[in-house]
Amino acid sequence: MAALYACTKCHQRFPFEALSQGQQLCKECRIAHPVVKCTYCRTEYQQESKTNTICKKCAQNVQLYGTPKPCQYCNIIAAFIGNKCQRCTNSEKKYGPPYSCEQCKQQCAFDRKDDRKKVDGKLLCWLCTLSYKRVLQKTKEQRKHLSSSSRTGHQEKEQYSRLSGGGHYTSQKTLSTSSIQNEIPKKKSKFESITTNGDSFSPDLALDSPGTDHFVIIAQLKEEVATLKKMLHQKDQMILEKEKKITELKADFQYQESQMRAKMNQMEKTHKEVTEQLQAKNRELLKQAAALSKSKKSEKSGAITSP
Repeated sequence: MAALYACTKCHQRFPFEALSQGQQLCKECRIAHPVVKCTYCRTEYQQESKTNTICKKCAQNVQLYGTPKPCQYCNIIAAFIGNKCQRCTNSEKKYGPPYSCEQCKQQCAFDRKDDRKKVDGKLLCWLCTLSYKRVLQKTKEQRKHLSSSSRTGHQEKEQYSRLSGGGHYTSQKTLSTSSIQNEIPKKKSKFESITTNGDSFSPDLALDSPGTDHFVIIAQLKEEVATLKKMLHQKDQMILEKEKKITELKADFQYQESQMRAKMNQMEKTHKEVTEQLQAKNRELLKQAAALSKSKKSEKSGAITSP
């Protein structure tokens, strides 16, 4: 009997294959509590309820410091203290000022001075690094799936060829008979050429041995394998091109989103300043109106008291 393991959420026991690799969750818990991105810091976390859109750390920071502002480097809305998020603050202390990201072109990539920590030799920011690694992981999984399916098909063909070659006398007889019938015209011409040269020839030698049909099947299978490999290579190239295009579109979307956020923040700031100016002007006008009404009242009272 296979061993059972407990789900970390509902604590029910399932086979090891039924649980997720990272958090060991069953299928129902994965559907009820999906892994989503935090609205503020953009890190992935397990959602407890559909109304909860921020992670626990950001929820604590909101209670302590209020609603965050966009970071001046990465434009992620996670600057609870000052104008920089905690991630950029720590990276700046450790690695120095940021550089331009080679993917999204924002000034938010920190050089760690170690080529092994770069993604394919590129200097990327945190968000672009995550998206790039996710694309690479998906490509590897697709390649693994394609290679396993092609290997399974090849094994099935080999098994079929073995069965047709030695397991069943009827199929062997049919294949050998058809191959012999196909080879008879060739052998006849060969026989005629030899007899015209005056050499002795026995008609029994014109027929090949029954193993000829196996060589024909092996040659056909080799051609099919070569064709499948070529198709697989073409599909791999198409997948890589599509993944590259998706990455570029995601980077463009993130750039446009950051620009839109910056524009909205600037508009909000301008609106706030205009509102404050109008309120100050309104207060001054109210003071002037009060002063004018007071002076009019004093003039009226003076006119009444004078004879």
